[in-house]
Amino acid sequence: MYTTYHLTSAQDVNSDILDAIKAAFKSKPITIIVEEDDNAFELTADMKVVLDDRLQEDEKTLLSADESLSQLNKKYGL
Repeated sequence: MYTTYHLTSAQDVNSDILDAIKAAFKSKPITIIVEEDDNAFELTADMKVVLDDRLQEDEKTLLSADESLSQLNKKYGL
């Protein structure tokens, strides 16, 4: 089991979060990993190529986002 907490600042860590972790995991061993949330996401060159290719596709043959997700779910069990 795992739980993710997203905080806007390290100053938001308080006893309520610690109490919630204790309640959820009881006396089980746990690992706590703290990482900086880097919002500066950059597309790789490969990602840009895929997106550029998609922009060139005929709009009449494009799938909706829902249909794309449905097909991915059927194919890969997502």
